[in-house]
Amino acid sequence: MSAAELDRAVTLLVRQIGHWQQPRWSAKADGGNMSRADLVHKLVQEIANLAADAAGEPRRVVPRLPTDLALPDQLRVVAADLALAAPAEPVLAEAVARTRSAL
Repeated sequence: MSAAELDRAVTLLVRQIGHWQQPRWSAKADGGNMSRADLVHKLVQEIANLAADAAGEPRRVVPRLPTDLALPDQLRVVAADLALAAPAEPVLAEAVARTRSAL
């Protein structure tokens, strides 16, 4: 896996969710008991954790912003942080897999 593959996976997911309005974010995710917003925020936190680990920095809680409409941007930021940390290939593979299976 490469940083380019992570970028592609994030771009595809953002294209899918970037136009959602609040009712769609609030809806339950398919087959789950979490909202779609909760599920995407969980992904954002997981990728932020991978980035912190790869950079040798402490993990930090990604804030839940007042609007779920910011989640695609948060996803882009943490994915860029992970790519900049230049993690090992298995870490990138894990991030790509989690992104692809997010929804």
